[in-house]
Amino acid sequence: MSGIDMATRIFYATDIHSSWKCWKKFINAGSFYKADVCILSGDLTGKAIVPVVETSIGKYKVNLAEQELILKSEEELEGTEKHIKDIGLYPYRTNPDEMEELKADPKRIDEIFEGLMIERVREFIVYADEKLSNSKTKRYICLGNDDSLSIDKIIEKSQYITVVEGMVVRIDDDHEMASSGWTNPTPWDTPRECIEEELYKRIEGVVSEIEDVPKSIFNLHAPPYGSGLDEAPQLSPDLKVSHSGRIKVPVGSTSVRKIIEKYQPLLGLHGHIHECRGTAQIGRTLCVNPGSAYDQGSLLGSVILLEDNSIRSHIPIFG
Repeated sequence: MSGIDMATRIFYATDIHSSWKCWKKFINAGSFYKADVCILSGDLTGKAIVPVVETSIGKYKVNLAEQELILKSEEELEGTEKHIKDIGLYPYRTNPDEMEELKADPKRIDEIFEGLMIERVREFIVYADEKLSNSKTKRYICLGNDDSLSIDKIIEKSQYITVVEGMVVRIDDDHEMASSGWTNPTPWDTPRECIEEELYKRIEGVVSEIEDVPKSIFNLHAPPYGSGLDEAPQLSPDLKVSHSGRIKVPVGSTSVRKIIEKYQPLLGLHGHIHECRGTAQIGRTLCVNPGSAYDQGSLLGSVILLEDNSIRSHIPIFG
């Protein structure tokens, strides 16, 4: 509990997608926001490799944000690679010959991506454990649909971060949290997604372990269907944004919605749809999606004050 009023202060964020800047801000959020609990929900890992191609001795070429950059010094190279990492991408030094080989070998590209992803997560945990040795803030991570199943064991080695997928944990004397980062199906066939019937059983299996449901938190990466926290641009059959992104459709989970309507927890923590920053009320349950701006190196979050059986306040944070 924080302060003499015995309220519990939560800092909640989601979908940082391997941004070094966002990870550092999350790790430091406990002290900055004086939080008792910090929760990161879903999609820790990144989405793409950025080739850094050596064109001649000491010179490299990078295509970033539809611009071609020519890097002529070690200082420029290191600065550009740092920027790439800060916005959640994976720089990969290579040469024109290897680039040609990779075009014909998608399996090798997948292997490189997996290696870079694992390396980044390990670096994240080393950084966290160095920074958190004197921290009293509890920190929980529940991975999301985009995250490889190989990541959990790496994070579990942390001394100060708890992986909570499929678990109920007590965050203070009064409140329990049930977590699952799995989602309903997406067009991209991600590692942690399943059909709605299976998702319902998966979440039901977790929340059934809660002792005091009216005071509980449901930390579910998928937002509830039709809540306004799940609206995404309509896609064409080739997975491109239709109508210049003007038409939005609900893409959240019907299972998550049914579970929330059935159990009516105090608080629902969600993410997954980056552009749907906001809150929604489903019965007595306040549902929060802090949104994501990881590709700008900005950590979006929410500071939530919990009392015994109520939410005193919830404040959106942009940091």
